[in-house]
Amino acid sequence: MQALMSAAAYERVKDRIAPFAGDLEIVTITDKDAYQLDGRPIDKEAVDPEIIWPTLDAYAAGLLGTIIGRGLGGTRAQWMQTFNAGLDAPIFKDVMARGIRISKSNAQAVPIAEYVVGQAISLILPIAQQLELQAAKTWKSTPYREVSQTRWVLVGYGSIGHEIAKRIKPFGAHLTVVRRSVADDDLADAVIGLDRLQEVLPEADVVALAPALTDETRNMCDAAFFKAMKPGAILINIGRGGLVDEDALKVGLQTDQPAHAVLDVFQTEPLPADYWIWSHPKVRVTAHTSNSGHGTAARGDDLFVANLERFLKGQPLINEASPREVGL
Repeated sequence: MQALMSAAAYERVKDRIAPFAGDLEIVTITDKDAYQLDGRPIDKEAVDPEIIWPTLDAYAAGLLGTIIGRGLGGTRAQWMQTFNAGLDAPIFKDVMARGIRISKSNAQAVPIAEYVVGQAISLILPIAQQLELQAAKTWKSTPYREVSQTRWVLVGYGSIGHEIAKRIKPFGAHLTVVRRSVADDDLADAVIGLDRLQEVLPEADVVALAPALTDETRNMCDAAFFKAMKPGAILINIGRGGLVDEDALKVGLQTDQPAHAVLDVFQTEPLPADYWIWSHPKVRVTAHTSNSGHGTAARGDDLFVANLERFLKGQPLINEASPREVGL
């Protein structure tokens, strides 16, 4: 059996997988169409892996397409461990349509949750006003609504949603979770279906978007959504850019519905330099980077090591995707 990964990824995990990898051949990619097996060059035609592990470092090095393409170009691929949490990209549908199993990553859930909560708190507390007063050397009180008095609506409740909820609840905020499966949850004050989302928007101080992008959720934040929002509310999107109708958002911002939008994802990425969102005073823009915590790569390695052992032993995989998640 053969596995394909970047040379950098293999160096990080080789000692950890050695006790259970057995006769597994590890083929590493060092450059586009440059492969090695046991430290020796190997012809690309001999690369036909059962296991494909595209990693963040491979993406950064421009090798992601080569790894996935080589894996799919073979005849034996059985399982791909991806670094993605969302599987809306067409390639994943192609992968699963070939009968290849996919396990998603939850490695980025921690930094994304911290991003969401940190951004929200920095807007709830009057930090900007306080900095302005400091610059003006003005001694003035700045009353504010406490985080514990706020109401949050969290759309999507996968690994990222759970990590957001774990960080919200210690503040004492009220949390409504919007998810496909309407079942009670210890971290949520209320759990509702997507069909009831507009019922809770008029009372929500913070609306965080973390669902998968599907036909049901595409452009879910439309004109009606923003019209239903509470004036003064905060919208945070760390899901997918396709969740938000950006023209409708522009109109909503005119009436403070929302008063602030924190956007890490967009309909078009990279965001065009002349696009209105860059310079809007009520919008914070980050470059799809909410997952960039220093611990993300290590957690991704942990997940692969755990899943590799499970795969080789014929055990269930952690975070295995269903055909529905890729649109099959």
